[in-house]
Amino acid sequence: MNKILKVLEENARYTNQEIAVMLGITEDEVAQEIHRLEEDGIIRGYKTIVDREKLSDEYVSAIIELRVTPKRDLGFDEIAEKLAEYPEVEDVYLMSGGYDLALLISGRTFKDIALFVSQRLAVLDSVISTATHFVLSRYKEKGVPVYLLPKDERRSVWL
Repeated sequence: MNKILKVLEENARYTNQEIAVMLGITEDEVAQEIHRLEEDGIIRGYKTIVDREKLSDEYVSAIIELRVTPKRDLGFDEIAEKLAEYPEVEDVYLMSGGYDLALLISGRTFKDIALFVSQRLAVLDSVISTATHFVLSRYKEKGVPVYLLPKDERRSVWL
């Protein structure tokens, strides 16, 4: 993998100057390579990983498994693109195994998620069935620990 990509995946906030020092190249080379990677569509964007547990806003997320009927000559692409347009849908994946597509969605409440499934997903012609799994805790997201248990300062006693 491109060394600059590896560094950016670790922390996208590194400056070009910091990356140049880490990799032993010039700042201009870093800037040119990042620009090329963005232009070629290899770098698709930059996102912040937010620990939503620490916010006061209500937030619920769920993973939804979908079994769908693919369209002739389009396969799963048409339904996947349609699902990706919903603002609640964060991720859409084509899967192998017992279901066809997996969605990661978010809403303010469990009811919001339930209404999305019943009123927007289940009514689509291509959708055969859904299975919704609510996310109860996040421990690691995009390779970053987001939920760490507080350290217990008490000593263990072995009898």
